Amino acid sequence: MESSGRVVVGVDGSESSLTAAAWAAEEADLRHAKQVHFVIVSGDPARDDEAWEIVGPVAEQTADRHPRLAVSSGVEPGAPADVLLQLADEAELIVVGSRGRSTLAATLLGSVSAKVAAHAQCPVVVVRDHRDSGAVVVGVDNSPHSGAALRYAFDAASRYGSELVAVQVWQDVEYAPVVPRMQYELADLRDEALRGVAEQLAGWTESYPDVPVRKVAQRGHPVAELAAAAEDARLLVVGHRGRGGFTGLLLGSVAAGVLHHASCPVAVVRAGGVTS
Repeated sequence: MESSGRVVVGVDGSESSLTAAAWAAEEADLRHAKQVHFVIVSGDPARDDEAWEIVGPVAEQTADRHPRLAVSSGVEPGAPADVLLQLADEAELIVVGSRGRSTLAATLLGSVSAKVAAHAQCPVVVVRDHRDSGAVVVGVDNSPHSGAALRYAFDAASRYGSELVAVQVWQDVEYAPVVPRMQYELADLRDEALRGVAEQLAGWTESYPDVPVRKVAQRGHPVAELAAAAEDARLLVVGHRGRGGFTGLLLGSVAAGVLHHASCPVAVVRAGGVTS
């Protein structure tokens, strides 16, 4: 997908969406985006003035704090997820808060954020907390979506000047749970997973020599292990779908769990949807 240079941000007046707006403005500045566009969805035309009173100040404050950015705003009718997905067709990034409120029928909570992340062609970042430090954590699993996530994660780590932590979560699904593995068997499986991580990172580390990389292979459930790995992270990046260690990495399962449990912003990246 060719980059449009446009970052689209869904707002609704909630604290979470304002946090997402601040994160998005900083991100747009760091990635030298051409424009950041704030949108609020109004389900009632009679309340459009109220909607403008919410989105207008957000755009004005962003323009004051980030004078290099071209800032715009809009009030759109319809369902929030549908509006954001339409705007995603011409965006390089969609940003939403992890929680919202139902004012103006513009809730950005849970189901809307997940729907946008599931269906948008461009990367989607769901923001729970605005952080200015920490590593970029990325889940890897050898799938095409994992490759797209790696590209996004390396780009982000390079922009931030931060460490990249590549995490492969593996599950011992072929072994009877009543018979525990011997320690040497677990060590062999972990070493095999680490070799897989190293193979996936090989080309990327050459392309991004400025990014320090740490490889992690962890046994367990992907949601729990990724959320734990990203506890102090600046950003967690996951592919839209996965396989292998991330069996069934769909927005309805593992990725949805990561969006719900991770404390840092989460980027969901679709194969072929990363823009530079």
